[in-house]
Amino acid sequence: MKKKLNFAILGCGFWSQFQLGGWKELERAECVALYNRTRSKADSLAERFGIPRTYDDAEEMLKNEELDFVDIITDVDTHSKFVELAAKYGKDVICQKPMAPSFEEAKKMMRVTREAGVKFYIHENYRWQPQIRKMKQILESGVIGRPFRCNSMWNTAFPLFETQPFLATLEQFALTDQGSHQFDVLRYLFGEVETIYTQIQTVNPAIRGEDVATSMLSMRNGMVCVQQISFSSPLEKEIFPQVLIAVEGDRGSVRLDAGYNFAITVGSKTIHEKISMQKYNWQTDRLEPEPPAIVACNNDILLDMLGEAKAETTAEDNFETVRLVWAAYESAKSGNAIRIKEYI
Repeated sequence: MKKKLNFAILGCGFWSQFQLGGWKELERAECVALYNRTRSKADSLAERFGIPRTYDDAEEMLKNEELDFVDIITDVDTHSKFVELAAKYGKDVICQKPMAPSFEEAKKMMRVTREAGVKFYIHENYRWQPQIRKMKQILESGVIGRPFRCNSMWNTAFPLFETQPFLATLEQFALTDQGSHQFDVLRYLFGEVETIYTQIQTVNPAIRGEDVATSMLSMRNGMVCVQQISFSSPLEKEIFPQVLIAVEGDRGSVRLDAGYNFAITVGSKTIHEKISMQKYNWQTDRLEPEPPAIVACNNDILLDMLGEAKAETTAEDNFETVRLVWAAYESAKSGNAIRIKEYI
């Protein structure tokens, strides 16, 4: 019989229901315990998904449970604390994005897990969304030739703070919350970044951090990517949380439009294609590409922990995205483009 790994989830807030639902789709991982500082939330989630034990003390859980890994789904300010606690008990760690609330904290988490000899992953699922994987396939097919420019747009006015109110209290918001997703998508599609130049704005007076960010990234392969993030853009049609992408190549172009519709143009001919999304009983109506992406990302990490494959979103890989996020803040502060190699 193939090995099955036991794990626990730390944090039972809004996003945990989707993460746990994703794990339930995989036969070789089993959630045996939940932790939340308010135990009633853990009890509610445990009843819904059939999890046998709950805790309001994370260290007590780590002492009592036979765990192969933990999945941390708490607020970003607590990520470092729980990563260090898991490392202390020799458990492999999956942590939600963003990795940390600061670049220094991210470096510390990397060091702690490395010294403890535990595997460390970041659950970065945007690159696993079916339409993003399809975009990668189209680019690698060569149909549009050599890409030279990309426009990436994640613009919304969706009332996100109603379900995740802590986001309104963050000193840094748009880039840490969505930059970590969107910069990772660009890295996945086009490789590493040479320089980044960013401007940020705060449009919504009710929040502390920036809610609009505009970045220009010069890629090592010579491409230029313009990346827009906005939480304060009332548009004709609200498509939260979709990202729109347009890539120009020397033979044609490819565009990812709302509704996961592709338009591939070569010469005078344009081919249209729509990506369909697998449905799960634990998802919401609005979250369509996220559930299959969560399942795919979880499976990719699981196979790495089982020693059967190499995961894409290791902490080592995601650290390059973290570096971009904080280099973007440095660019916004200084008004200068930042060379990524020099941002250490």
